[in-house]
Amino acid sequence: MGFLDALLGRSKPAKPDLDRLFGLSTAAVTLEAAAGFTPTGLGSVSFRAAEGGAFARLQRDVQDLLDADQGPRVEISEDSYGYTWILATHDPSDVAGLVTDLHAVNSTLETNGFGPHLLCSLVGFRGPDGQRLGLVYLYKRGTFYPFAPLPGDRRDNALELQVRGAVGADLPFEDDLGRWFPVWGAPGL
Repeated sequence: MGFLDALLGRSKPAKPDLDRLFGLSTAAVTLEAAAGFTPTGLGSVSFRAAEGGAFARLQRDVQDLLDADQGPRVEISEDSYGYTWILATHDPSDVAGLVTDLHAVNSTLETNGFGPHLLCSLVGFRGPDGQRLGLVYLYKRGTFYPFAPLPGDRRDNALELQVRGAVGADLPFEDDLGRWFPVWGAPGL
């Protein structure tokens, strides 16, 4: 950080650390023990697709890589904001395998120069009463936050704060609650 940045109160954003995704395996165990939430086996990566043949080939390569394990096929969709989502499916008891796939997608995009296009990754959970929950990794911040959607485009803020308290020691959580943006209709939730 330079002198002017310090003088004007600007700080450099945290560099993404994709290896933090692996903390989701431990967080899943803690979340189940503390709040009864179990993994759904669904996880997704969101990014802004770039124009051009190189990106289209890279996206096909990522899909082929994830489909190579003879498991359920990877689904690709686009949301109403223009972000592309890659949905990976695993056995719910194999959180480590799911996280490995999500890490591979993020790493492949980053290695090929498309890191600035990455938005977030998400792993889905279900509560004992059917409540949906996602643990979301913000790529550009290198932090996590919980997202608990309710019917009618509402969220369960109390549950989100409870989850942060339960797994806050396992994952680096986003301190700025204003950055806990909703991911309505995200694949994997």
